[in-house]
Amino acid sequence: MYTRTGNFPIGFRRLWMDWHKDLDGLLEWAQHSRLSVIDLGADADKTGQAAIDAGLKLGSIDLLEWKSLLSPDKSKREEAIAKNADYIKTCVKYGSMNYFLAMLPENPELPRKENFGYMVESFSALAPTFEEANAHIVIEGWPGPGALCCTPEGYRAFFKEVPSKAMGVNFDPSHLIRMGIDPLRFLEEFKSRVFHVHGKDCEILHENLYEYGSEQPPTLGTPIAFGNMHWRYTIPGHGQTRWTKVFEVLKAANYQGAVSIELEDAKFNGSEDGEKMGILQGAVFLTSC
Repeated sequence: MYTRTGNFPIGFRRLWMDWHKDLDGLLEWAQHSRLSVIDLGADADKTGQAAIDAGLKLGSIDLLEWKSLLSPDKSKREEAIAKNADYIKTCVKYGSMNYFLAMLPENPELPRKENFGYMVESFSALAPTFEEANAHIVIEGWPGPGALCCTPEGYRAFFKEVPSKAMGVNFDPSHLIRMGIDPLRFLEEFKSRVFHVHGKDCEILHENLYEYGSEQPPTLGTPIAFGNMHWRYTIPGHGQTRWTKVFEVLKAANYQGAVSIELEDAKFNGSEDGEKMGILQGAVFLTSC
């Protein structure tokens, strides 16, 4: 499957579900379903060749160590830098790769400026290894505990301090929408840094926004799975994102990557049949965009 605008290959991210653990079965299903891409975890040094042999493109693979790169312990940062560098050198056999992560500090209670400094130090040290491998990091802006590089301010500051062209963005509009950030404006600003895209969307539940607001937890209400009270993650086509416009911007920017469905949607997660349906419905919708 490919997008109508830009002809970008469509696939999915391998996640935690039981049926995803059977790699051979997962790859067979992907082939049968006409999916073109798979995103793998931090075991890609062992699983990547099987995916390639199955005819799938590797959209992204997880960087091996995340939080230790943002540790206040210098020895832990140095060890994580060395481990990640070795992993990148091992995976260079697959060609030019995107290494996925979120910038999550080991200690989110520390001042953000302090954790930002650790991040800059670690990725400045790793940048030459990425460049030699013709690889990129693709930072997802999930606003988890203490996470950095979630907002335009955070990404902009990071790219200023670590200007290597190997430093990049995993464009996932769902996180931007839940934070109230215009995803198209973000994409226009950072389009030259986007090397991977997640096919995930977000719906704002306006009635719940009135009922519960956005600052306080509910007193009696129950948060939505893969969401909260006033927003929820969805498959493409069930949220707010203008996907055709997204692909128009990426096409104009000469984007060379893929679009991978990251299935986190309470209407589909929870059963193998539902999860397969969610991935495929999201993928088919994107073929029309």
